[in-house]
Amino acid sequence: MEKLKSFREKVKGKQQFLAMYSSIFGGITTDPAAMVIPIDDHMVHSPQGPWMNIPTPKPNAILKYDIARYPIWYMTRKLFSPNKLRITIRISIHSQNKPPYDRGTTRRILIQTDQEISTYLPLAAIQSCLYAIAIRDPSPINFMGVKVVTSNVPIKPQFATTKSVNYLPNVGAFVAIWFDSDGFVAEGPSMNVAFVSKENEFVMPLRDKILSGCTAKRVLTLAESLVKEGKLCGIRMKNVNVEEGKKCR
Repeated sequence: MEKLKSFREKVKGKQQFLAMYSSIFGGITTDPAAMVIPIDDHMVHSPQGPWMNIPTPKPNAILKYDIARYPIWYMTRKLFSPNKLRITIRISIHSQNKPPYDRGTTRRILIQTDQEISTYLPLAAIQSCLYAIAIRDPSPINFMGVKVVTSNVPIKPQFATTKSVNYLPNVGAFVAIWFDSDGFVAEGPSMNVAFVSKENEFVMPLRDKILSGCTAKRVLTLAESLVKEGKLCGIRMKNVNVEEGKKCR
């Protein structure tokens, strides 16, 4: 442990690992040197296992509107992905529709992380496991836009609606945009894609061939208010080809 701590002290990076929960030892540690995962966990060497991030760059902006529903969207998807991958979750789940924490406690937990809570469920390990990591990243938000490329790696139909890991197509850009089997814009490896047309219409790809993102659901809710304010002329879910996407604002 002393060598692990010494190694962590030499690591230079902006990210701060505030806490980690592991179902293997059934507890939370705030010591980064103790935030370890078994080497035979397939999430480590394959990488196999559904995962998700709960980003909170400005927690109040999210929780002010949807403290009750926003985390539930994530947990619903979190439980849905393991079921599709036939992973048995051997973790105590609070039943009878009663959450483990009240609204105020949940809000404090999410706000104090500042950035995100990442959760992972490994596939094909000795037993199913759950890891949750609270991370703070003081990097400033980039409002100048990012570089994207179109990926020539086909999206995997059987995993298109499952939260899994696939970052290889991103090489050469901040993110790669996938296409579905019919050649329409699908999504990126970690986020959904949306467009604002020149006519000021908010357009998002149909969700029958992509993962229905929680952030996308929240954006759709916020977009409705922009329509009422006259900043958007409407909202539409439709197939979008690459040429249509490039013509958008």
